[in-house]
Amino acid sequence: MLIRQPNDIAPSEITPPEIYRERRRFMQGMGALAAGAVLGIPPAAEAGVKLAGVRASAYRLDEDKTPYKDITTYNNFYEFGTGKGDPSENAGSLKTRPWTVAVEGEVANPKTYDIDALLKLAPLEERVYRMRCVEGWSMVIPWVGFPLKELIRRAAPTGNARYVEFVTLNDPEQMPGLRRRILSWPYVEGLRLDEAMHPLAILAVGLYGEVLPNQNGAPIRLVVPWKYGFKSAKSIVKIRFVEKPPLTTWMAAAPREYGFYSNVNPDVDHPRWSQAKERRIGELSKRDTLMFNGYAAQVAQLYRGMDLQKFF
Repeated sequence: MLIRQPNDIAPSEITPPEIYRERRRFMQGMGALAAGAVLGIPPAAEAGVKLAGVRASAYRLDEDKTPYKDITTYNNFYEFGTGKGDPSENAGSLKTRPWTVAVEGEVANPKTYDIDALLKLAPLEERVYRMRCVEGWSMVIPWVGFPLKELIRRAAPTGNARYVEFVTLNDPEQMPGLRRRILSWPYVEGLRLDEAMHPLAILAVGLYGEVLPNQNGAPIRLVVPWKYGFKSAKSIVKIRFVEKPPLTTWMAAAPREYGFYSNVNPDVDHPRWSQAKERRIGELSKRDTLMFNGYAAQVAQLYRGMDLQKFF
């Protein structure tokens, strides 16, 4: 089985991040708290701070986790630059408190949530998921978050709601990459409503048991592990329930290359490269890419009868 049954493994039993990070946290601890006070940011908002009350879940893998250093320094987050190291270098300008997420559109209960209210919306769980980038590399990441369906249930979508649109922050002062028109901003992504309701889809607020770093999509991001990574919108400020498929950012930029579904599929190549293999960060040799990123047993029924070559 790809996903184990629930067990008594505590989050603290995860392979610990590199010693260098512990040393850095010790050296920066008091300084981070002081800076948070100056900026009006609660201490719990600081990356490197443990999230309280995180419980173990059934969603674990018999695979080595990608080290914290790699997860936080090898990123695609064009709002902070197009280089893999740009987000970790430039994302310090992002202020994650105060932060609100508006839930609107075809719902009975529209609401604007403060980020700290979202943190209490449902119990936080650790979810160890594969992450496959459309570029052909992959990671295994221990996210902390809660099921997206918990927010959807409270929003109470109307009968007209068929899709969910996710809109990210659009502030060039905080996100220097937005000053370059390499994409149409703000970044927009979307899911079919039944995809968004699937138990695997989560809103993540941390990784490795700690507050989510800015470069990884703080303070809250989407994680949909059976799809290519760009589908998992970062630094979300709006969630809209709509009747028609939203025009996502990458579809607007290159519709032949990036479809609405963007499910991980080794049999459907990107127009410019094969998707049959992937390079796991930290490994030298390539490995076979798994259908739906290894989650076929859980999600294949969502696409029963669909031509996955056409609906890519």
